[in-house]
Amino acid sequence: MAAELVEAKNMVMSFRVSDLQMLLGFVGRSKSGLKHELVTRALQLVQFDCSPEVFKKIKELYETRYAKKSSEAAQPQPQPHRSPEALPIHSSYDRGSAAVARTSISTPNIDYPALYGKYLNGLGRLPPKAVKPEVRLVKLPFYTTLDELLKPTELIPQNNEKLQESPCIFALTPRQVELIRNSRELQPGVKSVQVVLRICYTDTSSPQEDQYPPNIAVKVNHSYCSVPGYYPSNKPGVEPKRPCRPINLTHLMYLSAATNRITVTWGNYGKSYSVGLYLVRQMTSAELLQRLKTIGIKHPELCKALVKEKLRLDPDSEIATTGVRVSLICPLVKMRLSVPCRAETCAHLQCFDAVFYLQMNEKKPTWMCPVCDKPAPYDQLIIDGLLSKILSECEDADEIEFLADGSWCPIRAEKERSCSPQCPILVLGSSDVNGLLPTPNGNGENGKAAADVVDLTLDSSSSEEEEEEEEEEDDDDEGPQPKRRCSYEKGLVSAC
Repeated sequence: MAAELVEAKNMVMSFRVSDLQMLLGFVGRSKSGLKHELVTRALQLVQFDCSPEVFKKIKELYETRYAKKSSEAAQPQPQPHRSPEALPIHSSYDRGSAAVARTSISTPNIDYPALYGKYLNGLGRLPPKAVKPEVRLVKLPFYTTLDELLKPTELIPQNNEKLQESPCIFALTPRQVELIRNSRELQPGVKSVQVVLRICYTDTSSPQEDQYPPNIAVKVNHSYCSVPGYYPSNKPGVEPKRPCRPINLTHLMYLSAATNRITVTWGNYGKSYSVGLYLVRQMTSAELLQRLKTIGIKHPELCKALVKEKLRLDPDSEIATTGVRVSLICPLVKMRLSVPCRAETCAHLQCFDAVFYLQMNEKKPTWMCPVCDKPAPYDQLIIDGLLSKILSECEDADEIEFLADGSWCPIRAEKERSCSPQCPILVLGSSDVNGLLPTPNGNGENGKAAADVVDLTLDSSSSEEEEEEEEEEDDDDEGPQPKRRCSYEKGLVSAC
């Protein structure tokens, strides 16, 4: 086996760019880059993942090349003209690349500079000459991409087993290591600059959201990395959902020039998935809010023009709209708005609070408008400058109405009118059919006794208790006395 490896390395070192690209394309690895990068990548392939198929392909390319060279030698053709100064540059460049490659082969445990930032894509083999458009992942507001360590690469099963394993080997550059070490901590043990693994469907028609394959497990070097679990479902017949997010690998990686090995275990059930590695900086909701306040405020005059546009008379409509009401209460938390916000694609004027909206999406990203239940991604959010001004000027109302000319007026809830103890007392009784009020001395008109007084502020239970007390007093008197009853429908006068 050692002899075959040495032979394969010697053949690879003699390859031209086209041969190297064909070899790397055969195993599904990146074919872009300068020649010394291609040579390094091919030698890494031979060193770590030289299967019989790969060795056969190397030998086939080598024999094809020299057979073609022999035929060209038999029929010499004119060589293109080269400038004298270009020839030594190319020669020394190739010699330098071969020297680096030989150093790497002779000392396989050394971390040589050519490996920094590169990767050994052991994530499967693509069929020969299979050219596919690149898979793209959606941009995540809470992650700013600093470097792409591994482009989205398809997970290809190596056998007929349901459970597959796909390895990947790469190393970080000194600059990347420094970025991670010097980054702030979001919480103990969690750095803001991270190496994350993202997985999605292999679909090139549009940018893809993160999607985990079944039975996923991720191993970094010698330890397994935690993967978000399922949300329990309280509804019968509804399957629990799993939040598919970037998987942070930073805490299990070697933050040095040493190579890191990542193994993705996944279930092969017919659907195709792709994985990518990225160096990112994780953002917080407070940082996104500050960015939105800096670049996302819509001028009050533009918002006023939008109000006029919505209230403009439609000639085809039989009903003219003279105003539209807008609540100053956030539909998310039922509190007064502090930073009125909505998506630019929303058709309504109602806003929600940007502070709570970003905090909720930081914990569970859905990016759906709480007013119209349509997508409201971060890149489309705007702060309503007109409503912000109204909030500062109108502090005693929870609702306003926009008028057709763009002006507004507050809508204050009318207080319920009720009789207070300071109001004149309601007079009831058969003798007061005309609604006469009692005199201050307690006697009625013409010296008659004052009418019965009933306090309507008492509830029914209080009235029943008073009647029971009256019955007990009547029992204690010498003779029976008639009970006084008042009809509520008779002689009722309100002074409120």
